[in-house]
Amino acid sequence: MTVSTLGRVAAIAAAAVSMVGLAATPALAKPAATVDVRVIAFNDFHGNLEPPSGSSGRVILPDNTTVDAGGAANMAAHIKRLQTKNSFVVSAGDNIGASPLASALFHDEPTIEFLNAIGLKASVVGNHEFDEGFKELQRIQRGGCHPVDGCKFHDPYKGAKFPFLGANVYTDRGLPALLPVTVQFSGGVPIGIIGVTLKNLPSVVTPEAVKGLKFGDEVQAINRTANLLDLIGIKAQIVVMHQGDNTEGGGPDDCRTIAGPAREIVTNASPKVDAFFTGHSHTQYNCLFNDPAGKPRIVTQSLSFGRLLTVADLKIDRRTRDVIRTESKAHNEIVTRTITPDPEVAALVNEAKTKSAPIANQPVGSVTADIVRAQNPAGESPLGNVIADAQLAATQDSNAVIALMNPGGVRADLTFPSSGAGEGNGVVTYGEAFTVQPFGNVMQTITLTGAQLKNVLEQQWLANGPTRMLQVSSSLHYTWTASAPIGSRVSGITVNGTAIDPAAGYRVAINNFLSTGGDLFSEFTKGTDLIGGVVDLDAFTAYLTAHPNLAPPATDRITRLP
Repeated sequence: MTVSTLGRVAAIAAAAVSMVGLAATPALAKPAATVDVRVIAFNDFHGNLEPPSGSSGRVILPDNTTVDAGGAANMAAHIKRLQTKNSFVVSAGDNIGASPLASALFHDEPTIEFLNAIGLKASVVGNHEFDEGFKELQRIQRGGCHPVDGCKFHDPYKGAKFPFLGANVYTDRGLPALLPVTVQFSGGVPIGIIGVTLKNLPSVVTPEAVKGLKFGDEVQAINRTANLLDLIGIKAQIVVMHQGDNTEGGGPDDCRTIAGPAREIVTNASPKVDAFFTGHSHTQYNCLFNDPAGKPRIVTQSLSFGRLLTVADLKIDRRTRDVIRTESKAHNEIVTRTITPDPEVAALVNEAKTKSAPIANQPVGSVTADIVRAQNPAGESPLGNVIADAQLAATQDSNAVIALMNPGGVRADLTFPSSGAGEGNGVVTYGEAFTVQPFGNVMQTITLTGAQLKNVLEQQWLANGPTRMLQVSSSLHYTWTASAPIGSRVSGITVNGTAIDPAAGYRVAINNFLSTGGDLFSEFTKGTDLIGGVVDLDAFTAYLTAHPNLAPPATDRITRLP
């Protein structure tokens, strides 16, 4: 950050702090020694205006039961219920990008209108904020019509009423590309909100998306900004950070996290910061981790897709203007669907659904016969094979050599007869493809050793649970023996016709549900060198378009022995 930029930020913040001191106080009034401030946080909303379906729309409780959750109108209603006299809302990034049809069709403008409606005060940029490039992010911030598509949702599009933050985002000349910090006043006390995103962001987006930008070390950016805030008298400080850790399970307020990049940042960043609201890994946790001075501070993440809200109640000393951490606490609140939806947001969502409906009838491909999701005795399905092949094709730029798809994500058959829209026999519409893959999961590529790949395949069978047969791309073949003990059933694994080497690394394409251990495939969480990709539905439709008159593929990739 340049000296002039530091000066501008400092001057603005210092002037605001001075205004607090000038606020009129009744002559005989004695203000309370402390003030209670509530921070309501969320992360990785990804344009999920409608309640997500399937596992993407459920929250896992401590007893492994689930609760249906999410939906923008429900989320808005819960935020209103949770608001206090001194409260504000923040986001840890990926509000937009990898979004369902009702938002994505309009370049996520409906989602920004939703975030404006709930009074979002600040958001850090996530990697998906850059999906359409930095210029498009600037348009999303400032407003105006899309340079190609125009204003397809509302004309004019007015932009975001909240700032996108990025203290570690710079131009290639070293200048700040985004505002590093903003200041929120609650109960007469200034609170600094610092935003940092993952430093390896360029590795999870296309090069064109971040052309002309550099992403620096998260800890250095936090420390520099925290020192600036402290210098001008802003002692209460929080970080919204698009970086997170994975977990070993548990409910919304569990803290069985696997030490990763988020914990490394939190335990090394300035003790001046009082709480971290994290994202990116789409997990749920509520933790206390020590800062470098040995004092615990709040660290949370609220899953994804608007299913949870973090509620952090901070106790602030009016005299020192700093957070009393020992008297502050946080919990993750489920965005249940039983609440009365917010009518304003419900109307916005219905408008987006109505306007996006025509796109659902557009053809994206064609098939010669029904391609069904039913599995053969070995656990393989024709449609599962097609989807795995599509995901492998979509992740070639990440050097994927195989793709694995969770069977629960295949929600319907691709049928040959025409639908009620009258598109004709064999024609696959976007709406039909969306019905097959409605979750909007994000493709990711990780490296697994041959030994880890075998462990993944062994985890398809549970001692006390359902069997979940992963659907595999045409590059992967293996045999399993039904009579063998669980944990020792898989043999003969080949990749592109060659037997796997247990010590060698293999690039594996999976969706973000699996990469975080979904369906109890915990071995996936050991993968390294994660690179993000397209939405799974985009991969599917692109494959259908590239392979017209697609016939049901043979189911010969998995062999079952007695």
